[in-house]
Amino acid sequence: MRIAISFIGKRDQLLSLPVQYNEKIQGIIYRHLSKTLADWLHGTGYEQGKRRFKLFTFSRLQGKYRIRNSEINFTGPVKLWVSSPNKDILESFATHLVKESEIRLGRNTCELISVEVMMNRPLKPPVRVRALSPITVYSTLYTPERRRKTYYYSPQEPEFNTLILKNLAKKLQAFHNDTFKIPEPDGASIRPVHVSTRHLAILKYKNTIIKGWRGIYELNLPEPYLSMAMDAGLGAKNSQGFGMVEVVKRRGEDGDDQG
Repeated sequence: MRIAISFIGKRDQLLSLPVQYNEKIQGIIYRHLSKTLADWLHGTGYEQGKRRFKLFTFSRLQGKYRIRNSEINFTGPVKLWVSSPNKDILESFATHLVKESEIRLGRNTCELISVEVMMNRPLKPPVRVRALSPITVYSTLYTPERRRKTYYYSPQEPEFNTLILKNLAKKLQAFHNDTFKIPEPDGASIRPVHVSTRHLAILKYKNTIIKGWRGIYELNLPEPYLSMAMDAGLGAKNSQGFGMVEVVKRRGEDGDDQG
């Protein structure tokens, strides 16, 4: 399930944000959940072994923008997509949003235009998707001096596909609380279709540099992997604004209007 919210700077004022704005969007989501849900999600979330998953993700802001120095300035309406397999998260978010007369985003005061709820529709693989926020896949490695190093994989490396599939299996197990037998993803794949160096995104979240990839991908995934990919996102760091995708048509599919 996913929702789209549209908003605009109050009195049509310019909406100005730091280029690295993911943390501010994440803050909006947590602030507009019930306290009980927000505390549980932030503190515990879904556990699977030593891993914890929030199981929600969000897009980059969509709208007309210009970048000046370290700021991104949006003119006119802006759209944000949020998705999760947990309907309670989205329902709480939407309910609290419509109760507010204003939305605070950084130093901006915004007016809510609309909240759209999109229920899942059946999908038959292979499905072609566009990354609404960069997909990040990484491993923690060690140098000969035993220093930790984060290595980010590109979509052309086989580990990109392998690690995404393992990550989806862990998300499914966490969401179903170990009561669901996860099927083996035989023949499953995440294949880059239109991905080039221009789709590499280097972002910063809480002083950590994160590399991810936009572009178009073909998902050949069985259920329930495909549903989890659409709802919780592909790859890592989804709740920090990475890995959200949408189904696209073939024509004009590599367009990009994201800030």
